Order: sequence, then structure tokens, then C-alpha cells
Amino acid sequence: MKLLSVNLGHPRAVPYTDQPEGVTGIDKKPVDGPVRVSAPGPKGVGGSGLTGDAVCDRRHHGGDDQAVYAYAREDLDAWEQATGRPLANGCFGENLTTDGLDLSGALIGERWRIGAEVVLEVTSARIPCRTFQGHLGERGWVKRFTQKGATGAYLRVIEPGEVRAGDPIEIVHRPDHGVTVAMQFRAVTTERELLPRVLAAGEALHAETLAAARKYAAARED
Repeated sequence: MKLLSVNLGHPRAVPYTDQPEGVTGIDKKPVDGPVRVSAPGPKGVGGSGLTGDAVCDRRHHGGDDQAVYAYAREDLDAWEQATGRPLANGCFGENLTTDGLDLSGALIGERWRIGAEVVLEVTSARIPCRTFQGHLGERGWVKRFTQKGATGAYLRVIEPGEVRAGDPIEIVHRPDHGVTVAMQFRAVTTERELLPRVLAAGEALHAETLAAARKYAAARED
């Protein structure tokens, strides 16, 4: 398992985002050399966990629970076949393009060591949005992406440091609760009845998922 590329984005004006200034950093490109990774701060204030990477709409993106976004090259390859077009590393807005990792099967709270310093923890799946669809220019993209469920994973920073393309990735912790990224995605999108089950992942969950699951479970008890 390894890191194929580290991808950074810069603010760009586009017609397909509802960000107040009309800009997005979703179009990320691989960079050479090391990139510093650290916790950016709470959502709404903190942006990306990668130095030099833009998160323009902090209402919905960025912050400690979404500090880093990873997507598997294997899933990009599958989408290449489905769409009939080349998809470069970073084109899904991912910071890290990985090789050899099953991101849909990753567990919430699973920890990865990347290179010599950085440790990241899986928090949630990526929810597709209008900006993602507009960026790719694929008709019905939000629905297609949701149906396939190969969402990639958001991560929080446990130990900061530098990463670069080619770094090995090691899974250093896997919890035993069985709550995968794929399950968490279904629970917050198409199968809300799964929300009580994701509570087994506890505080490792993205804070918004944890709050939604607790609310849903409490309502079921009333």
C-alpha cells in the first residue's frame, strides 16, 4: 500500500458552485516534494489539513473531521471504464490518491501511518455535491456516485508531519466494531435505518454523523 500522489487545489471561479464568492478548490493537481499535514481547526473555521490546499466553502468542507480526503486509484480506474474518459489523480478533489487500499471497506476509526511521521484516522465517507457534479461535467453524477458508493474517505490528523508521493501506507489500527465507510455512507444517505448501528464507532465518527445517529436513535426510542 502506498501513496501515489499528493494533490493540492487553488481557488478558481466557476459557474457551478453555491459558494458565496463563486470559487472552488476542487480541481486538485499532484505536486512534487513534501507537503505538511496538520489539524486545521474546527469546521467552519479550519480549511484543509494540507499546507497550500484551498478549501473555499467551509460551510460544508474542511475542518478537523474532514482535514484530508483520500480516494483510491483503483476506484478512479473503475470510473474511467464507466465514463469512458481519463481521470487523473486529484480530479475527484482528493488530497491523497492511494494504491492498494480498500477505502469503502475501511473502518471508521481506522488509522493509517503514511511515511515516517503522519498518522490519519478515518472519519466518514464523502457526500457528493453540486460542485462535484459541475466539476466533472457528468450528467446525473450525484445519483451515479451515490449508487456506486465508492466514496473515498475523509480523515482527521492524529500525528502531523510531512507526506509525499511514494510514501508507504500502513494500517496501524483497526477497531472491531465493523462500521465501514460504506456503511456510514449508506446510513447518512439512502439507508437511514442504519444510523443506530453506526453508533458502535463512537467518537471516531465525524461529529455530524455522530449527532445525526444519536438524534435518530433517540427518536426511535420515543
